[in-house]
Amino acid sequence: MEGLSIMDMNETFAKEIVSWKYESPYDFYNIAENSIKEFLKNEYYAVVDRRNQLVGFLCLGKPAQIPIGSPFGAYPEGYIDIGIGIKPELTGRGNGSIFFSFVLNYIERKGITLIRLSVAKFNHRAIHLYEKFGFVKAVEFSNESTEFMTMVRDGSIFQH
Repeated sequence: MEGLSIMDMNETFAKEIVSWKYESPYDFYNIAENSIKEFLKNEYYAVVDRRNQLVGFLCLGKPAQIPIGSPFGAYPEGYIDIGIGIKPELTGRGNGSIFFSFVLNYIERKGITLIRLSVAKFNHRAIHLYEKFGFVKAVEFSNESTEFMTMVRDGSIFQH
C-alpha cells in the first residue's frame, strides 16, 4: 500500500465500498447498500493508491459518530470525529499502520489536532492500532448487541 492520496467521494467509490464484505466478527462493519447517498452527501473521502485504486475511506464530523453514544455523553464538543474503513482484503496484513498514519497526517494538515473516533470494543486489532498512535479510551456505551467506546487524541501527545 504505497502512494496513498485522498480523493473526493464519488458514486463509483461509494458503490464499491458498500460491496465490501468483511469476515466474521468484522462483518459487523459491512455497510448497507442503501448507504450510497450517505457517502455522497456528507464529508466522506476516498483513499486511493498510486493507481487510483480504492483502498479505504475517511469520514469527518457527525457522520463518524454512533448515534446511540450521544445520550451517554460520548460526543462532547471540542473534538473532530473521524471514521475510517479499509478494504477487507487489506485488513489483518499490517496495512493498518500505513493507512492510519496517512489519514492522521492528512487530518493534521487541515489543522485538526483534537481527534476522536468510535470503535466496537471487540475490535482489538483496531484498538491496538489507535493506541499506537496516541489515542486513549474515553467514553464507553452500548446498544442491545454491541459495546462501543470513543477514543481521543490530543495532537500534542502524538509523536511522528
